[in-house]
Amino acid sequence: MTDKLHPIIGRAGAEMADGRLERREFLRIATLLGVAAPFAYGLAGLPAPVLAQVATPKKGGIVRIGMRVQDLKSPHTYSWVEAANAGRQVLDYLTSTGVDNVTRPSLVEKWEATPDLKTWTMTLRKDVTWRKGRKFTADDALWNLNRVLDAKTGSSVVGLFKGFLLTEYETDEIDAKTQKKKKTTKLWDASAIQKVDDFTFKLNGQVANLTIPEALFHYPLMIMDPAENGEFKVGANGTGAFEMTELEVGKRAVFVNHKKPHWGGGANIDRFEIVDLGEDPAAQVAALASRQVDMIYQGAIATLPAIEKMAHVQINSVDTAYTAVARVHSIKPFDDKRVRQALRFATDTDATLKAAHRGLGRPGDHHHVAPAHPEYANIGGSNRDVAKAKALLAEAGYPNGIDTEIAARPAPDWELLAVQAMVEQWKEAGIRVKINVMPSTQYWDVWTKVPFGFTTWAHRPLGTMVLGLAYRSGASWNESNWSNKEFDALITEAEGYLDVEKRRAVMAKIQAIMLDDGPAVVPLWRAVFNYTDNKIKGYKIHPSIYVEAKEMWIDA
Repeated sequence: MTDKLHPIIGRAGAEMADGRLERREFLRIATLLGVAAPFAYGLAGLPAPVLAQVATPKKGGIVRIGMRVQDLKSPHTYSWVEAANAGRQVLDYLTSTGVDNVTRPSLVEKWEATPDLKTWTMTLRKDVTWRKGRKFTADDALWNLNRVLDAKTGSSVVGLFKGFLLTEYETDEIDAKTQKKKKTTKLWDASAIQKVDDFTFKLNGQVANLTIPEALFHYPLMIMDPAENGEFKVGANGTGAFEMTELEVGKRAVFVNHKKPHWGGGANIDRFEIVDLGEDPAAQVAALASRQVDMIYQGAIATLPAIEKMAHVQINSVDTAYTAVARVHSIKPFDDKRVRQALRFATDTDATLKAAHRGLGRPGDHHHVAPAHPEYANIGGSNRDVAKAKALLAEAGYPNGIDTEIAARPAPDWELLAVQAMVEQWKEAGIRVKINVMPSTQYWDVWTKVPFGFTTWAHRPLGTMVLGLAYRSGASWNESNWSNKEFDALITEAEGYLDVEKRRAVMAKIQAIMLDDGPAVVPLWRAVFNYTDNKIKGYKIHPSIYVEAKEMWIDA
């Protein structure tokens, strides 16, 4: 991927040799700094992963997946993985983070970072064309980057690049609630995103950032044809292997292998169909048993026993940083951090994991950084202490407890089970919570607006990524509207550190802030799983449950 090794790689190699850096983390660092994955595996002394094939991939056939069919019109503002799993069949990404958490080239052929990690040079592949025939160039990439980083677009990508490419400033508009000037973001410099030539561009940051290649694979950052002005629909142009030929929200979406020359070799199957089976787990089991579908996007806890008895079905599982958080807006009674703390102290994470997820995963510790993240600091969490929760409520002026309501979805089933378990636990501390069960389609529309909600968050390779998306001030996915200046500064600092121990030291401070002041209860870390018919080959579950149909083939 690059003509010479980045100087940081030598330091990382020395740290690995001294036992201060794990081989997997060295591998991740080497690939992010421009080393091709096979060579990086060799440098780390690890065997390169090979997806086992029992035979040469066969061409043809149809794969049908049971998954919700969402509104797909605006990829750059997608908030749910299900929508991205539809869009990614047509639209590609600049980079791709695989099932091994290693980031590899996609539309970008190679990248290089300056020694200070402030400037990243991206070289695009020269053999990529849009399905409709036009050459893919740097102009296309820059249009997409400028669009997702424009605050008016409302993309969550802003949360990953704020501090690096973006700076915050006050507008003249007054916020009706706070009576203060509203803040927004803009590129920190006119040359922050710089075209070099038709196939090369630079990202010139104001601070160091090691995570840029991973950030470019954030699922709303799909590369769209600028001529379509950010709208995705049937027949939309793309650089992917498929064309979307049918879309009926809530029912069905169909993607057809266009079989035109494709930079990635194209797809093996002829068609990929998404069938919306609703939210009833029993309907998913029935569809898989009758072979109405060949795959279920995400398994339900209630269906595991039945699926385990199906001889023609494979259960795919992986440990992840996937979770859901019970988060609050900073309005009464949760405007007092002691009430937010009481909510955490009233939660039994071990019991919630067992009740909601059959113990598959690990208990949460309320700071939204998982043991699966390389920079995770083991500072502990808020262990259950009902007496302390009651005392905190009394200190905050609620000696008789509080009454409130939490919004939740009925599916996947573990989410509602977790909420039900926590509500019973909270009751012991005097936190009386009514559950408002919303259909997922309704919750998708209001998830950032409800004062108290339970929202699923997908796995990401770094803790800094999820914290930047979910809690950074002003980020569009900051569903709690929580803002902490010290937290923001520490996130930007952590993003620039190569040294895992330095990053972990900063992360320990970040996690402590989350436990003290944060807006969320994090009950568990999930082992995610799904189901595929045994005839499907070439598939391995991704920690974020991303689905790439072009990699699949059928051995009927």
